[in-house]
This record gives sequence, structure tokens and C-alpha cells, in this order.
Amino acid sequence: MTQTTELASERTILDRPEQRFPLKLAPEIPHIRSLFHASAKNQWDPKTDVDWDLLDLSQYSEEQLRGAREFWSRRAWSEYGAISESPALQIRFCQDRLEPDLQLYFTIRTQEESRHAEACHMMAEKLGGYIEEPYVNVYEKSVSTHGVRAMALDPNTPLEAIIAALVCAAEEFAFDVFKHLYAIGTNPVSKQILRLVMRDEVRHCAFGWTFMEHRIKSLTPEQIKKVEEAVIVMVRDVELNGYHRAWLAPETPASILEVEADRLSCEAGLGASVEELDIPVIVATVKRIRERMKPWGVNLPMFNHPKIGSL
Repeated sequence: MTQTTELASERTILDRPEQRFPLKLAPEIPHIRSLFHASAKNQWDPKTDVDWDLLDLSQYSEEQLRGAREFWSRRAWSEYGAISESPALQIRFCQDRLEPDLQLYFTIRTQEESRHAEACHMMAEKLGGYIEEPYVNVYEKSVSTHGVRAMALDPNTPLEAIIAALVCAAEEFAFDVFKHLYAIGTNPVSKQILRLVMRDEVRHCAFGWTFMEHRIKSLTPEQIKKVEEAVIVMVRDVELNGYHRAWLAPETPASILEVEADRLSCEAGLGASVEELDIPVIVATVKRIRERMKPWGVNLPMFNHPKIGSL
């Protein structure tokens, strides 16, 4: 069997023979190596670095606490998804014999996503109890993971397409969400969590843009097209489908309940936002991503959403 035939017969990259040796350890992308060191230096513990004693629940109604529990539980769901992506990407980095800086950084990135999930879970518990699933299961389509694990193991999907979609797009949305929530929130514990998570998210975004700037010049037009397609799917079918913001999800009895929970939590200053405050943030995020990717030859179309219009 020829090498071409062997590659064509691959189902996933796990069907390839082992190629991890010899190990490469020297820095090849200095900025990503520096992000790894920065993350290692700035680790935090949700149990001790958040002042939980400041969480005075007596000033909130039962409805507000229920809404905040739902919001923080939903944040934890998304963080759990981020944790599950990392092992698949680590395998891809190894199998493709990519720069060791990527593998090093993603070890610490996984720890950061775990801390985010733990902090959100703890906040939900403190507010009255973590909620394990949406009000109605149909809403899971909006908050479930977005296929990164399967993409990472697919030899026909360029890694650059995954990083551009998952990091340069989705992580930018995530950072802007946390930054916005920090700005409008009033509860001191909620703001502490958001500040700590946001500090990590800055490095997550920097990793994606640094990697893409390092790789983009070596991509073929066909690979750049796949990058473009992956980012479009992430924005259109994930972010604008309610992954980070419940009110963007298709309107169903389930999503209406989630939106109401967010409104109650937002009014109490416990986290979450509402449609009228979110729209300018989303528009700015999409514009920034579009402009930053354009020099790569990645041309994002105008997107449309029934509650926003064209953006």
C-alpha cells in the first residue's frame, strides 16, 4: 500500500503509527512559551483566592438566586466542554509533530479551564445548588460542545482551522462576555470570579492569534478556505445559537426560561446579561474578529440573527 493510499484510508489521526520520538523540547514559538510560563506563574485556587465570605445572600430574592444558580451552572457546562477538548488537541499536536510550545501551553490551559469550571460550580452551589442540566433538554443543542474533539482527530481538518475557530473566534467571544459581565455586575464575589477567569482568557486568546500568525503564511489557499469555513460555522452555528448567551438561542419554552433566569441574575448584579446590553458587545466582537482575520485571506461574511439583524 502506498503512503497516499494509507493516508486516504485513515479514519482519525489515531490510525497513524506512533511518531512522538525523538522529543522536541526547545522553544520554537517564543511568545507561546512565554504564555506557558505566565500561566504557570499566575495560577489561582477558587477555594482560597475568592473571598467567599463576601457572598451575602440575604439581600436577594429566591427568584434572583434561582436565576443566578442557572447562569453560573450554565457557565460551568461550557467550561466542562473546554476541558474535554484539550486531550484531543494534545494528541493532534503530538501526532502532527508540531512545536513543543503548543503541547506545553495546553497542559496549563487545561488546568485553567478546570479552575474556571470549579469556580462556576462553587458559585452555583453557594447560591443554592448547582443545576446539572437546562430546564428542558432541547436547549442542550445551544450549550453542548461544538465538535472540536472530532475535528481534532480528523486528518482532513487542518489544525489551523480548529485553532482559528475555537480560539481566535470562540475565546474572543468568551473574553468579551466575561469583560462585559465584570463591567455591569455588582456582587463582589461574582466580580472576583469574572476577573480571575478573564485574566486567564487573555492568554488563551493570545495563544490562538500567535499560533495563527506563525502558521498562516505556510497555508495553501485550500487550507485558508477551510479556516474561513470553520470560523463561519463557529460564529453562525455556535455563538449566534446561544452558546454563551441564552437569548441568542432559537426561541423555545426552554430558552425563554433560560433568558428569564439571566434577566433575574443580571438585575441582581450576580452575573449574566440581557439582550439590550449584549447586542453592542456582540457586534463589536464580530467586527474585531473579521478585521483581524482579513489580512490572512479569511473573509467572514455578514451574519444575520433575527434579534440583531445584520452584523
